[in-house]
Amino acid sequence: MTGYGDNLLIPTSNLAHLLLQTSRRFPARPAIIWRDRIWTWAAFAARVQAAAGALAAHGVQRGDRILLHARNSNAVLETMFASWMLGAVWVPTNFRLTPPEVAYLATSSGASVHIFDAAFPEHAAAAKAENPACRLEISIGDRGITQDVIARGEATKQPRQGEPLEWDTLAAHGTPVTRAADVTRDHPAWFFYTSGTTGRQKAGVLTHGQMEYVVCNHLCDLMPATTEQDVSLVVAPLSHGAGVHALPQVARGAATVLLSGERLDCEEAWRLVERHRVTNMFTVPTILTMLTRHDSVDRYDHSSLRYVIYAGSPMYRADQVQALRTLGKVIVQYFGMGEVTGNITVLPCELHDVDDAKMRVGSCGFPRTGMEVAILDLEGRELPPNQTGEICVRGPGVFAGYHNNPDATVQATRFGWFHTGDLGHVDAEGFVYITGRASDMYISGGSNVYPREIEEVLLTHPSVAEACVVGMPDARWGESGVAVLVAAAGAAIDEDTLRAHLEGRLARYKWPARFVVWPELPKSGYGKVAKRDVKQRLQEES
Repeated sequence: MTGYGDNLLIPTSNLAHLLLQTSRRFPARPAIIWRDRIWTWAAFAARVQAAAGALAAHGVQRGDRILLHARNSNAVLETMFASWMLGAVWVPTNFRLTPPEVAYLATSSGASVHIFDAAFPEHAAAAKAENPACRLEISIGDRGITQDVIARGEATKQPRQGEPLEWDTLAAHGTPVTRAADVTRDHPAWFFYTSGTTGRQKAGVLTHGQMEYVVCNHLCDLMPATTEQDVSLVVAPLSHGAGVHALPQVARGAATVLLSGERLDCEEAWRLVERHRVTNMFTVPTILTMLTRHDSVDRYDHSSLRYVIYAGSPMYRADQVQALRTLGKVIVQYFGMGEVTGNITVLPCELHDVDDAKMRVGSCGFPRTGMEVAILDLEGRELPPNQTGEICVRGPGVFAGYHNNPDATVQATRFGWFHTGDLGHVDAEGFVYITGRASDMYISGGSNVYPREIEEVLLTHPSVAEACVVGMPDARWGESGVAVLVAAAGAAIDEDTLRAHLEGRLARYKWPARFVVWPELPKSGYGKVAKRDVKQRLQEES
């Protein structure tokens, strides 16, 4: 039998078809709501098709990489789909990165097109200087620009020699591309850069076929029964997990609502939930905790919420209970990472509860539909239930590898599994429990210590709002734990009281040798506590 094998080019839908199909079904319904503007599905698709035509007229071709550095706006989603219309690769960055970091991403991705929010001229200059592959520069101008301004001709002026083109001009006046480029299952769609907490960022290659599965899986496991009647609120950068979350909304015709600015405004978020009857949102544990502990949560009606999805890192039990008491049983947890586009496990609404006896406390859920999870030892052998090892996964949600980094790809996919770098175990029924990052574990006096376990206990003390435990060099024990804490509002942290709190809750060899109180913990652009930065600051202060 012939025609089968690893090199088979499987016909696959271009992700841009999600937008084209929805715009035909619901042309007049709202697609994007931002500030005082509403873009219908027809208007959204028209701008994407026009922009794609303008890019093609400037030489952009199938397979070209298009770097985007911008704050959330309608233009971010437009650049995504315009890239895919041409079969180009979308390369978004986190807008909080520094100019040298963005320049590295431009160079490492080999981007031939740079699209920069006009608020970041230094970033744009750095990327241009470092990336010889760039041949087209585009600016997203004043984020307050409206369709009315474009219609009056105020955004159509031609740039002077050497100036970047204007995105709004391209999206308003380009010759529309009416048909999305043909792609195969493994054709790159998105370079998803890792958060870079352990070194320079790597570009995970997400493909059209993989992402088509991800969209279906999100709708199946995270937000079942999502329709055009739903509304999604974006509270995180669209460059990463929030952008993935937006795709199922496009597939089903659900409107996407954006915050007015780039910083999280809890009161505005709850005001938008009430105003637009928001039904779902994607967030990370730190943001969800901020939202549910903010006093504005009780001033607005949030009864429309059906799915508040959190991921990116495990959520501490105390914060989980707070969210459940505030919002009800609408929170959904998933465990995933960029290389697997979030598709590892899910803990749905009905398995959350404020009562520890009615919930698998500490579990991030069971494997996502179509995905397989295993706990492996260092030799790649699968461990039985309740034994700790590395959490590994395989299935159609796994990426195609790291761009131009075969060694990292081989290391991450050895033994036929993707290695998450997270330690944990599964119970007899297959529910997954995360112990912590392999890189976070430290050895004190010959014993393995997992910081997350200590942090969980510290956070049950009423005076502690945030906790981060790291291993630091110790002349006697090799390494010992240092707990960096943030006090709850109006509270004072007393070390003796904390030690008394740990008594009976945690074996003494796990107790931190030292407690430090800071006004806040350093966080990455994705809302995660940056342990590398915590350790560096502790070293500097010692």
